[in-house]
Amino acid sequence: MSEMTNEERLAAYDRMYADLLKERDKILADMERLRAAGKNRGVTYQQLLAQKLTVQNLVGRFEIYGIKE
Repeated sequence: MSEMTNEERLAAYDRMYADLLKERDKILADMERLRAAGKNRGVTYQQLLAQKLTVQNLVGRFEIYGIKE
């Protein structure tokens, strides 16, 4: 595989950050849907909670380096 240019690398980071934000929003919507149905103690909700924490951690790392929403 060939080396990426700095511009390509930056674009890849931007895409990854945008994808993380989309994933976070989807997870939050799914959690809200389950919460509204009274299913916030189920396994699916708990799995979504773990995914949310993971994605928030990754987004937070971007923000540490000055990349923000």
